[in-house]
Amino acid sequence: MTGPNHYLTEPAADAAIDTACRVLRLPTMRAQFPDLVARAEREQLSYRGFLAELLMSECEDRDRRRSERRIRAAGFPRQKWLSDFDYSANPNIVPAVINNLATCEWVKKGEPLCLIGDSGTGKSHLLIGLGTAAAMEGHRIRYALAAKLVNELVEAADEKQLSKTIARYGRVDLLCIDLCRDRDYAEVTISKRDRGLRGGCSARHSRRLGGFIRPRGSVPA
Repeated sequence: MTGPNHYLTEPAADAAIDTACRVLRLPTMRAQFPDLVARAEREQLSYRGFLAELLMSECEDRDRRRSERRIRAAGFPRQKWLSDFDYSANPNIVPAVINNLATCEWVKKGEPLCLIGDSGTGKSHLLIGLGTAAAMEGHRIRYALAAKLVNELVEAADEKQLSKTIARYGRVDLLCIDLCRDRDYAEVTISKRDRGLRGGCSARHSRRLGGFIRPRGSVPA
């Protein structure tokens, strides 16, 4: 059984395509259609080739927008990319190691990562950069300052919401905890009353410990 035949002029066909893209929520296809038509005519693409180009452009743009949403949802304080990292400023950091970490295989295996170094050696840049790379690979990320995270857990314990709060953090694939901040960074202590928080998070200010990245499913030390 075949569908009805529609004989449309080019302007009517363009209008129908525009309307269909709106109804089907295909904004990239709608925006790129004129350029892709011109390219298809210029390069004499087959019908299949033209359709593949249209669909691939929509899929690629959706992947990009999803990655952008994951990066925004992570809550990073600023934008940092691994490609912008200055390896000449710290020769002890091996580019091959960082590139290997950027594949996010350690995230899939649930292996934690700890970034250690003196102040100003790029720990926070790498923390955010690796978290961003993981978000672009499809992982759900959450960034948190250690002091704020512990304070949140303390408040949640006081309000008898600790399990709920820990479960919320547990839903992400990767939790990036930034430990090394300004010199007046408040030392975090766990009182006897709050020892139950140690299962969720505990940290002390350190001059060298800069960041801890814990994937979902990893076992705390």
